[in-house]
Amino acid sequence: MRKIQILGVGCPKCKKLAENAEAAIKELGVECEVEKVTQINEIMQFGVMMTPALAIDGNVAVVGKVSSVEEIKQMLS
Repeated sequence: MRKIQILGVGCPKCKKLAENAEAAIKELGVECEVEKVTQINEIMQFGVMMTPALAIDGNVAVVGKVSSVEEIKQMLS
């Protein structure tokens, strides 16, 4: 099972990125674990200095922007 991590402290952009990720997962019909990482120290361990960010299977895929549902679907395919 793939692991999607939303890196952000809970701002509106972070929430939108989480919504888009969940929509992409649902549309693709894949099984993914979605985790929200909100602690600054944990976010910094990914090397991320700007949120929101998206990590797929531990690898940072997006930093500092809200990816669309379509963009996330492409990353997961």
